[in-house]
Amino acid sequence: MTAHLEDVKGFDDLASEVRDRGVCGHCGGCIAFCSAGEYNALKAEADGTPVWADRERCLKCGICYLICPQVKSLDGELRVKTGWKAPVGQVRSLSSARASSAAIRRLATDGGVVTALLAHALKKRTIDAAIVSRRVGPLIRQPAVATDLEGLLQAAGSHFEESLHVHAVGQLYSSYSPGIREMRALGEGKLRRIAIVGTPCQIFTMQKMRLLGVLPADSITLMIGLFCMENFSFGARARRTLEKRLSVKLPDIAKLNIKDDVQVTTMGRKTLHIPFDVMDEFARPACLACPDFANDYADIACGGLGSPEGWTTSLVRTATGERLFNTALRDGALEELSLHGPKARRDHYTGVMAKIVSFARRKQARAAARHREATRDA
Repeated sequence: MTAHLEDVKGFDDLASEVRDRGVCGHCGGCIAFCSAGEYNALKAEADGTPVWADRERCLKCGICYLICPQVKSLDGELRVKTGWKAPVGQVRSLSSARASSAAIRRLATDGGVVTALLAHALKKRTIDAAIVSRRVGPLIRQPAVATDLEGLLQAAGSHFEESLHVHAVGQLYSSYSPGIREMRALGEGKLRRIAIVGTPCQIFTMQKMRLLGVLPADSITLMIGLFCMENFSFGARARRTLEKRLSVKLPDIAKLNIKDDVQVTTMGRKTLHIPFDVMDEFARPACLACPDFANDYADIACGGLGSPEGWTTSLVRTATGERLFNTALRDGALEELSLHGPKARRDHYTGVMAKIVSFARRKQARAAARHREATRDA
């Protein structure tokens, strides 16, 4: 038994292989598991970095290591279980859609599909709540659990923003929203059917938890993923550099969106288009090591890439996602872009899918290069 335990990789290994190499995504999966199981051996620092809270409480089970999205130990098993197919995972359908509700569309980054789907699921009582993020300051969001339409509307819009403690407002800006940390409260069992909206690393972690059958993944019944090329962090120096390049103060930014480039919309409704190679300087290091653009393991993956302005590219991946998406269309919560004839529909599908695959391959190549660099420098 002693020899077996010595072979199990744990948090110290996770720290040295992921955190200390600068590729930790701060997704919070390791902390969420440890807290939901009431072990509480780990905690997050103010910026989301996982650290020891109480080493003596650690069971040395190794699950925190296995569920990390940067650890590849379970990748093969997960692909088999989810039916992953190259190049961007399982695809049941792909369309451009938008919320039928004008109120949702006014607040949305693209077409409001994510908010409309969650609202419909709450209305039909297929979920009890959704883990979302709510804006509390310029480019800063706070994770929250929404149980009604009002809560969803407060969270509508771009998810590319960091959730920090209020005292950190003005000190650090980041476009990453660590909503998975909100799962720590689910271990209490008050809410049993939860939807989560997340980046690829967050959804990947959830699927690993499901694969291992550990808490709190049993509460997650719906996973809506966001297309994600990269998120951004701005300390004081980086903030000044970016503001100088954009000629816009960060607090004046109303919306940040990712399509063919990085689109910044100001409070005055001016839209700036910034190439990725310009923004890569401000990308979070962990994002440069992540190979997943299209959120390959979500039930439904959404983003603006490939769709006309005001519409959401909606990639349905699983039976769970298909049921929700189709009932939302049937009941009038969603509407699809009108395309006349099979050729127009086929051309639209081919064009959008080509863009998704192109972005996915670019991100995969970048991640492979980043991992080679991290390994060489270790």
